[in-house]
Amino acid sequence: MLITLAIIAITCIVSFMAFKNSRLLNDLILWPPAIARQREYHRLVTYGLVHADFGHLLFNMITLFFFGRVMESFFASRMGPFGFALFYIGGLVVSILPTYLKNRSNPNYRSLGASGAVSAVLFAFILLAPWSRIIVLVIPMPAIVYAVLYTGYSIYMDRRGQGNVNHSAHLWGAAYGVIFTLLVEPGVLPHFLDALMHPSFR
Repeated sequence: MLITLAIIAITCIVSFMAFKNSRLLNDLILWPPAIARQREYHRLVTYGLVHADFGHLLFNMITLFFFGRVMESFFASRMGPFGFALFYIGGLVVSILPTYLKNRSNPNYRSLGASGAVSAVLFAFILLAPWSRIIVLVIPMPAIVYAVLYTGYSIYMDRRGQGNVNHSAHLWGAAYGVIFTLLVEPGVLPHFLDALMHPSFR
């Protein structure tokens, strides 16, 4: 899980630096005009290295730690040692693209955080082990139940369009995680469907 730990370490270091350095934050955050007018395409990735606050960072990195190590092994066995890094970076880009295209002319819009890519990792894991027990706000539940609740909540909140959370990125990240995983290993789909038919909450 060296890649997972490297991503966590880099993200934590950059995020902590940006907490105290607004210039660094502004250089890395997703700000559509900087991409559309100044061609700062790196922001489609670097926005995932900075977070709004410590809680935001902690939640994303804990989730990445527990599920990233499983998916790193999965992708490494099929794509080589850097397979998970490619998957994760792709998650950052794909999850934010719809938001960027929607707001590319909006100078007041900004987005940050690794939530889209982390959603990709989580939903890829759910394909492999849908009945695994995960803890959500101290409540244990099967991963597949959480996936349904998470998706429904994100769709509802995205349609409401209120608050500062980019629910669209969560949804696109989740979709990317599922599609990418199935493209890499189509055999995951029959495994997932078979697992759904044989519940085993553990």
